[in-house]
Amino acid sequence: MYGEHSYRLNTRWTGDRGTGTSGYRDYDRAVTIRIDGKPVLRASADKPFRGDASRWNPEDLLLAALSECHLLSYLHACVTAGVIVTSYEDDATGTMVEDGRGGGAFREVVLRPRVTVADAAMVEAAEAAHAQANAWCFIANSVNFPVRHEPTVTVG
Repeated sequence: MYGEHSYRLNTRWTGDRGTGTSGYRDYDRAVTIRIDGKPVLRASADKPFRGDASRWNPEDLLLAALSECHLLSYLHACVTAGVIVTSYEDDATGTMVEDGRGGGAFREVVLRPRVTVADAAMVEAAEAAHAQANAWCFIANSVNFPVRHEPTVTVG
């Protein structure tokens, strides 16, 4: 399981309205993202950047990647700690700040997982497993901004 892992996808701009990028307002930000064997993902820029709000945008995808990576790392951490998770849901938020020069960066992401465990004796270990999950999360370890956690653990 150790080693290098490669990922491949195809991203295609589909927003040419007939004049290409002849002007900033003359093209659509429509994009399709394809990976063999998976459903096509329809994406765009975020609405403030002349995108289609009904499609996924890069900022959505980054937030989703962080949330899912933590979830999967957390479930593994719980298994190794003997914690039985019966439910997990996250309401994640991210803050991006524009720099005034046409760029910007995420300032932080906050994950708010609501976890249900099988037994009250597991709550403390379930809370501690978030730190281990953060240490294991490939995506959180790849970004240059804080990924904070505000978990809630209950017994189901």
